[in-house]
Amino acid sequence: MPLKSSTKFHLFLMLVTAAFLGGCTGDKAVSYAQDIQPVLKKHCFECHTQGGDGLKASGLDMSSYAGLMKGTKFGPVIKAGDGLSSTLVILVEGRADSSIKMPHGKSNFLSNDETALIRNWIDQGAKNN
Repeated sequence: MPLKSSTKFHLFLMLVTAAFLGGCTGDKAVSYAQDIQPVLKKHCFECHTQGGDGLKASGLDMSSYAGLMKGTKFGPVIKAGDGLSSTLVILVEGRADSSIKMPHGKSNFLSNDETALIRNWIDQGAKNN
């Protein structure tokens, strides 16, 4: 028995929504140690570890999970479960003032895949895994 066009449309919407949500949250659990820390080391450690200008200016020490989760002297940079609103993601995506896009003053910005990985990790709860 053929499906009504309205039923087909609703099935189509459900499939598109499921595909979109699956892409947003990521199918695989993102690991802080295996996935996130290497990205931070590559792009952020130069300034946001002991002796770095970023640590001096903001108080953000990214050399450890605890330091990252503590955030800056102005507040947290990660809202576990909410990558879109997390300051870290806003800064690496350049959604704040372009003069403070991170990494600051460098041309070696995070790739879209690296940014999505961080956003997915935060969306998954920003676990120390």
